[in-house]
Amino acid sequence: MSTRRRRSIFEIISEYFENLEEWTERFREALIEKPSWNHRACTIEPLSNIMVTPTEVIVTVDLPYAEENTIRVKPIGRDTIEILAKMKRKIRFDDLGITHYKGEFQTLHCQIRIPVPVYTDKMEVRFKRGILEIHLFRKRGHEIPIE
Repeated sequence: MSTRRRRSIFEIISEYFENLEEWTERFREALIEKPSWNHRACTIEPLSNIMVTPTEVIVTVDLPYAEENTIRVKPIGRDTIEILAKMKRKIRFDDLGITHYKGEFQTLHCQIRIPVPVYTDKMEVRFKRGILEIHLFRKRGHEIPIE
């Protein structure tokens, strides 16, 4: 006969608050606006959109003035991809109508979190007229680890 150790109420409450803290952190990241540029790295974040279909996830990214041969798309985790591209010309804050900052940008950079499980090794990437389109095929079913 196996004996199971019963969890104390304090362990249950502690686990509950840890889960609540993780959830609030994800929620805060989604709602709070952050600047769309990194002044130190001279990068600006392009506009992006994620569309989830039953068979694939389609990510579109607006890369204005991007040099096609410098575009890099790479997975940096199971659910995140990073996009990096050099621009044909530098853009200054003045070009964007921002006068209280000084500086210029020469690189487009963003990290996009994919909301569903996908195969990152089987992605299809197309670039046409300043729009980058990434097709990621969805994983079927869920893997259940056996102990």
